[in-house]
Formats: sequence, C-alpha cells, structure tokens
Amino acid sequence: MSPSSSTFDDHQLAGNESRELVDVTKFGALERHIFIEKLIQNIEHDNLQLLQKIRKRLDRVGIELPSIEVRYNNLLIEAECEVVSGKALPTLWNSFKSAVLDFTRLLPGFKSGISKINIIDGVSGIIKPGRMTLLLGPPGCGKTTLLKALSGNLSKSLKVLLKTRSAMYTVNNHSIIMYGDITYNGYKMNEFVPQKTSAYISQYDLHTGEMTVRETLDFSLQCQGVGNKAEILTELIRREKDAGITPDPDVDAYMKGSSIEGKKTTLQADYILRILGLDTCADTLVGDEMRRGISGGEKKRLTTGEMIVGPTRALFMDEISNGLDSSTTYQIVAFLQQLAHLTDATILVSLLQPAPETFDLFDDIILMGEGKVVYHGPRTQVLEFIESVGFSCPERKGVADFLQEVISRKDQAQYWHSDEATRHYFSIDMLSERFKQSSYGKRLSGQLSTEILKSKSHKDAITFTAYSLPKWDLFKTCLSKEFLLMKRNSFIYVFKLVQMTINAIITMTLFMGSRTKVDLMHSNYYMGALFYALTMLVTNGLPELELTVARLAVFYKHRDLSFYPAWAYAISSAILKIPLSFLESLVFTCLTYYVIGYTPEIERFLVHLAIQFAVHMTATSMYRFIASAYRTVVAATMVGDLALLYAFLFSGFTIPNSSMPNWLKWGIWASPFTYGEIALNVNEFTASRWRKMLPSNISIGQQALDARGLNFKERFVWISIGALLGFNLLFNIGFTLALTFLHPARSRAIISQEKFSRLGKSIKTDALDQDEKHSRFSLEKLVARSQQGGE
Repeated sequence: MSPSSSTFDDHQLAGNESRELVDVTKFGALERHIFIEKLIQNIEHDNLQLLQKIRKRLDRVGIELPSIEVRYNNLLIEAECEVVSGKALPTLWNSFKSAVLDFTRLLPGFKSGISKINIIDGVSGIIKPGRMTLLLGPPGCGKTTLLKALSGNLSKSLKVLLKTRSAMYTVNNHSIIMYGDITYNGYKMNEFVPQKTSAYISQYDLHTGEMTVRETLDFSLQCQGVGNKAEILTELIRREKDAGITPDPDVDAYMKGSSIEGKKTTLQADYILRILGLDTCADTLVGDEMRRGISGGEKKRLTTGEMIVGPTRALFMDEISNGLDSSTTYQIVAFLQQLAHLTDATILVSLLQPAPETFDLFDDIILMGEGKVVYHGPRTQVLEFIESVGFSCPERKGVADFLQEVISRKDQAQYWHSDEATRHYFSIDMLSERFKQSSYGKRLSGQLSTEILKSKSHKDAITFTAYSLPKWDLFKTCLSKEFLLMKRNSFIYVFKLVQMTINAIITMTLFMGSRTKVDLMHSNYYMGALFYALTMLVTNGLPELELTVARLAVFYKHRDLSFYPAWAYAISSAILKIPLSFLESLVFTCLTYYVIGYTPEIERFLVHLAIQFAVHMTATSMYRFIASAYRTVVAATMVGDLALLYAFLFSGFTIPNSSMPNWLKWGIWASPFTYGEIALNVNEFTASRWRKMLPSNISIGQQALDARGLNFKERFVWISIGALLGFNLLFNIGFTLALTFLHPARSRAIISQEKFSRLGKSIKTDALDQDEKHSRFSLEKLVARSQQGGE
C-alpha cells in the first residue's frame, strides 16, 4: 500500500457501502470536507476519540512521540524607562526630546534621564510535556514578556547573546537586559532555533485581510511544513506490516492526509477549521478596516489555528480568549488539553479571567504578580498553598478570580481567615518568598537542580534549522501568495492603469504634435512633454508606498516566527510588479508618443518605451524601500514627498544642469531620475530630424540639449538605462535589508517626572517600601504595554 493511500469506508464519498483504495493526495475540497465531517461530528467527543486512537496505534508498535521540557532558571529581564517632565504621553515635544536624548546618550558623562526597572524578577520553573499549564496574573505583571522569552521571540539576538548567561538587546530605542538560563530538553537557546521548535501565539490578531480563513491556514501550513509526521508514518506502517496489524481505516486516512507536504490545501487545515469552529467561514475573507470579513472572535480563533496547524511541539499562547465567549474558550482549551495529554505537547496558556470549568481543564498553574512567581505547581494544590499563607477561597467564588484578587492590595483583606490582630498586607515579595520556602517551591527547586541529558532528547524534538522547508519552496510559496494578493487587489491596479490612461490623454491634449515644429523655439515644448511624462511615471508609483506599509505588520509577524526569509518576500513583491510597470509604461508611451510628435522611428520608440519602463520600475522600487525603512504611513509619506522633490529638483529640467552650483553637482548624479531625463532627451534630440544646422554651426538638437546641460553622446542613453536598472537593484537590496534587520515602529516606555519623584529613589533600589513597590508596579505595566505596542 502506498504511504499516501488508505482503505476506508467510502460510503460518504461514493454513495456505496464498499471499501476501496483511496489516494488521499487526490482529495478535493468536497472530499476533504465530507471526510472531516464524518470523522468529527461532535467536536469535543469525536476529536478525543480520534487522538486516543492515534495514540493507541502508536503505542501498540512502540513508537515514541517527540516531547519538549522547557526550563527557565533565575530569569531576570530589565528594561529602561524614560523620565519626562509633565504628562507621560508621547507628545511631539516628548518625542523630540527623546530623539535628542538618544543622541546625547552617546556622549560620555551626560546624564541620560533613563531609569531601569525589572519586568521579570528572578523567576524559575519547568513547563512539562504532556501537561497543560495556565499562566495567571493581572495585566502588566510580565506574562507577555515571559511567554516571548520562553518561546525565543523576545529578541532575534537573544539566542546568540545567551552564551554569556545574559543577553542585552534594544527595544523601543532603549536596552533590555536578560539574565538566567532557558533550556529545551537541556539545549540552551543559542544551540537551536527556538522560533521553529516552539510557537508563540500573540494576543493581537494580525492577518492579511485579502485572504480567506482557509487560505491563511494553508499558507501557514505551507511555511511550517508537517515536521516529522511523514517519517513517523513510514516507520509506523513498516512496524504494523511486520506485526501483521491492520489499522483503523479512518485513522489511517487522516494520518496520511495530514502528513502530506508540498500541497496548497491539505486535510490538516480542514481538521483545524473543524476543531476551532471555523469551517462555517472557511471561504470568507479575513477582512480589515476597509474590507468586511470575519468577526473578532473568529479572528482570535484563526490566530490560534494559524500556529497549531503546524507541527510545533511547544505552544506559548498569550490571551487567546480575548473576544471569545466562555463556551468557545472552553472548547478550544479542551482541545489543547487533549493535544497535550495524548500527543505529549508542551502548552503554556495565558488567560486573564478563565471561567471555572475552563480553569479546571489545566494541569499546572503559574501565578504571577509584579514580575515574580507566587506559585508554580499542580492546579489541584494551589488553594492548599494559599490557605497555608492565611487566605481562604469563599465557597462560591471562582478559583481563578480568587487567586488574582488575593495578590491584590485592594482586594486581599477580605480573604483572611486568621484573627484580626494578625492580619496585614501580604505583598507579592512575601508571597513569592513563602512559595520558595514551601514544599512546592522546594520540590520545584529540586527538579531544576537535576540536569536533563541532551542524549535522552528525541531526535526530532529540537529544531536546528531556521526554516522548515527548503528556501526555494518557501520562495515559491511567497510568490504564490503575492500573486493571489495581486488578484485580490486587482481593482487598485486597474484603477492605476485607468488613471495612467487619463493622464496620457491629458498629456496628448497639452502637447499636441500638430502645434509644434522641429525648430529651436519648439524644442522646449518637446522637453516639457518629456519632463511631464517623467513626472507622471514617477508619481504613479506612490500608491506602492502605502500598500507596503499596510502589509508590514503581518510580514514582521511571519518573519519573527521564521515562516520564510525576508528576501523571499522582497523578491516576490519586486518580481510581480515588473509586468505592471511594463503595462503602465506601454499604455502611456503608445498613447502619447506619436500624438505628441516625437521622432517617428520604431527604434527610437522602443528605446523611449524602455526608458519609461525603467523609470517607472525604479520609482516603484524607491517607494517600497522608503516604506520598509520608515515603517509608518506618516513618516514614509513625508520622506517619499521629499524624495520626489529632490528627484525633480535635480532632474535637469527644473534647474538646468549648467546653472547648478558646483557644490550641488553631486545631487544631479545621485538622483535616479536625472538619468531618465537625460536618456529621454538624448534619445529624441539626437535623431536625424534634429540635426539641421543653425548659423552657429551647431545642430538644433545639440543646441537644445546644451541649453539644459544635457548634451551627452547617444551611447549615454544605454548608460542611463543601465544606471536606472542599477538604482532599481539598489532600492530592492535596501528593501530586503530593511525587511531583514529593522523591527516594527514601537512606542516608548515613559514615566512622568512627578510620578518618578514620588518614588523617592531609584527604581532598582531593593529597599523600596510597599507603597513605592506598588507605584513601581504601575511603571512596569507601562513597559509591558510598550513592548506589546509593536505587535
């Protein structure tokens, strides 16, 4: 039997009761839908049965699934916060001062006005495979930072700098320092690729609005691959054949269908759609601010599905219940529990206010406050620990709500069960210290002291390569996605083409050839027409700027999760814009060339078209590069306008090159559109009809070119075209480098001088009393929100 074929009951697919050999690689959309509907009718019950059957099948022949144990020891993360006078708001004045401050910080001995705070303060723990852990705590306590640190998504340089047991990197133009160890099965973060070994699921829903729900999952699966599923399945089939075991046909078909790699649509995506309740909107556009799409709750489920559709064995999930009702949250968490228990996955989930029935699904719990761990251990024993401190949970109170309130200064007093005389505020530090001294903390410390041997780790548990698939396959996947988005945005490109046609018609009426003659006086009309054509082509590329900025957020998400390399996205975007540039240039040239009355020679017409095409392509590349470098619409638009002004100023028409001061001559050759102006004019005015001699023994064409400082030899046309193509290549290289190394534009963590003065001393001072620590907590929330703002 072929690894991609399976025998199963085909009644649903073919309308009969026979069993026949079916190639799962040939399943169409309808066949996949019917098969998944048949396999999973009741989501919670049938999915549990499916996973149990898969696990039983694997255990029967002794196949072990890869698992990951994540450990973190004495983890401390510091951030720098800027102190400003007045209100702590990102006003224009504060932004200007911040920019000046960034420069003055480079000067020795200058007071920086920066204060350091702790976001995560010396926490330790173990996230075990086969168990689902809940990360619980109030907003701003450091949950997101911890999840990002454990998943390797806090900084791209983290894996390199952890060699010294500490890492320092930049965020929000200020430094963050990380101390401590994070290991996966004994491997340190610098020894493997954490972004591919684990998956971080953000609390922010960032998706491409022009794609459908199914296309989003399919693209994610194409980038992540199926991992070692095919290898496991091959070994499984071999052992079953040796043992004479006949597998369950439905389970066999599902396992084979979900292990196929390289197809645009697979059974695994249909399975995730069904489990998350997204099958009803699978073919609906995700939507954005300008497009109507799926609801907020469906986007939240799509964010989860986008990552769990892949083969990742460790999941770090941040506030996945935002915008979901309690029933849907329970359904998703129940699926994650089944995934953890039956596939040995490692799952850490952050929830703000889980319902009691959802809370009961978790095996372990981490309770955090003010960057410290108050409790880390089995969920069933958390109340026992809290009661040992002196607090009791009311009978009808939800445990999750009680745990968050008992660590709050405002709500803690109502839960004391000891005498009135012994009651006092039990701070986060005191609770954390009590946990370390308790049997739970000592047991955790003992487990951390036992070293994990790397040799015992499953060979497929840890990923050592940056990308799941060959880079050529990822490039083809990006190219396919870009082509799909071009089709979905076809209205924009059709509108641009119509706009270019209208501009060409206007140009024809302004510079009608019947009103001009081939003489020195009318040569300026021709030069004006050529400059106007150059202006139309350059400004026609401006929409590329906003289109690029709008898609950067999703790109940064995919890049940081190592979906594909930045160059795959950059080259795909550049290649697919070439035909559009040629089409718009062709329309403009064909409509205007003979009507305006340029030299009626086919060779010069083709050269004119080539110049126009090179100019349009260079302009589009320039705007893409500006968008990727400045990353926001406001900044990119301002820089784009300045670049446009510079291009026109130094093109050689607005100010003749002969009139340009010597100290500004460099600007002529640094402008790409200078070469377009030179090439267009030289191509036209070196034609035979412009060679009529004047009394001064100079041809009309040469005299016209001399007046503008554009008198170059005819071969300079091809030099100029080469220069334009060189600028185009340079801008695309800059586009690729900006996508590779730059990060999203983020807000700064700031605090007012008044608030800082109330602290009375440095944020890092260990002797802060309780009131000052409570004020520090507010500051820590500012930094946490600042980190999250970049999403």
